[in-house]
Amino acid sequence: MTQPHQIIANLLGVSEDILTDLDKKMTAHTGQSGVFEQLALDLARGPARREALLDRIIKLDEILNAYLGRPNLLELSKNCGLLCQTALELRRPEKGFFIKKEKAIEMLETFAPARLLEHFKSNAVRDLVEQEGFASVFGALRFVQDKDWMHTFFDKAYNDLTPDDFEERAVELKILAPGWLKVAEKFIEKKYHNVSHLKEFGVIFVIPLAIDTPGEIARIFTLLLHYLNEVPFYSSLFRKAAKTTDFASQVKSLLRGDVPESAIPESTGPVWRVVQRYLAKEDQTDFRLFEPHVNPEAEHWYKAGRDLAGLADRLGDQGEIFKAWLDLDYFGQINAGEHVSYNLIDLIMTLVTKGETKYVYHQQEALWNEIFVRYLGREKLNELIEENILTGFIKL
Repeated sequence: MTQPHQIIANLLGVSEDILTDLDKKMTAHTGQSGVFEQLALDLARGPARREALLDRIIKLDEILNAYLGRPNLLELSKNCGLLCQTALELRRPEKGFFIKKEKAIEMLETFAPARLLEHFKSNAVRDLVEQEGFASVFGALRFVQDKDWMHTFFDKAYNDLTPDDFEERAVELKILAPGWLKVAEKFIEKKYHNVSHLKEFGVIFVIPLAIDTPGEIARIFTLLLHYLNEVPFYSSLFRKAAKTTDFASQVKSLLRGDVPESAIPESTGPVWRVVQRYLAKEDQTDFRLFEPHVNPEAEHWYKAGRDLAGLADRLGDQGEIFKAWLDLDYFGQINAGEHVSYNLIDLIMTLVTKGETKYVYHQQEALWNEIFVRYLGREKLNELIEENILTGFIKL
C-alpha cells in the first residue's frame, strides 16, 4: 500500500522527503500526529473520472444560468441586474480602504494614457472619466495601455501615496459597455477569463463576452465571489500599512503580489513560505511551488465556494449541487496516471477551455493550505498569512 506521504507528494509534485520532514516538524510544534495519514484517507474517497465531474459542472452551470435569468452581459453595463445582485447577497463586503477617486484621476492626469484617450477621441482624463465612468476607465487601463506605460504608471505614480490619499467606500461591481470588448481581446487571452479587479480602487469589472460556452456563467459568477473576498482582504492590509512609516512601498508590494525569491530560512522549527499569487500560471517549474507554502488566493476560493453554497437553500432539490463542492477545494486523485482535480474552479476552467488545458493548480495550492489547516486551523492560517504576507515567511 502506498504510504500517506507519498500519496500527497504525488498530488503536489514534490518529493516524499519534503513532506516527511514537514510532518515531523509540525507534529513537534503542535502535538498533532497522524495528520498525513488522515488526509490520505480522506483523499481516498472516489475514485472519479474527470468526465463525470465535468458533467456535474455542466449541470451546475445550467441551473445557475437559469436562476440568474440567463444574463446577457452586452445589456448589463447600465444595470448589472441579478448577476451582481445575487453575488452581493451571498458576499457583501464592508466598505474598503481605497485610493480616493479624485487622487486617482490626478495620478492619471500626470501620466496621461495616450492610447485610451485616443481610442475615445478625448483630450482630457477628467472628461473621459465623466463620459465613461471611473470603474470603466481605470478597469480598461491594463488592456488598452501597453506594458511599458503600465510599469511607469505603477512605479512612479504610486511612489508618493499616503494614507490621506485613501478613503472608505463601497466595493464597486461593473459590467463594461459593449464598446470595450474589441479593445479588451488581448487582455482576455492573457488572463484566461473576462473578470478582473483593481484592489487599490475597490473595482471588480466584467468584460462583456457572449455567454455561449458551457461553464461560462459559473466561471464569471464564482470569479465575482472570489474577488468579493479578495478585495476586502487587501483592503485590510492597506489599513494595516497605513499605521507604518513605509506605507507606499507596502502598498506597492501587495499590489505586485511579491513572493521572496530567497531560500526558506534555516530553522529548527517549521517555516512556510507565503505565496500570494498563483505562480504556476507564470512558471509551473518555479522552485517555490515545491516547498511548504500557503496561499491566500486559495483561501479566497475556499470562501467563494462556501458563498456559492448559499444558493442551495434558494433552489430546493436543485440546490444540492451547489453544496456538493464544499470542502473539496483541496481534493484530487491520481487515476490511471492522470491527475484529476475536484477543485471547483479547476473544473470550471477545464470545461470552458473544452479540455484543452486540464487545470490542477488551484487544487494543489488548496492542498498545501489544507495541510497547514489540519495542524493549526483555518483561523490561524488566515491570521498568520496576514501577519507575514510582506516578509513572505511564516516561522513557527
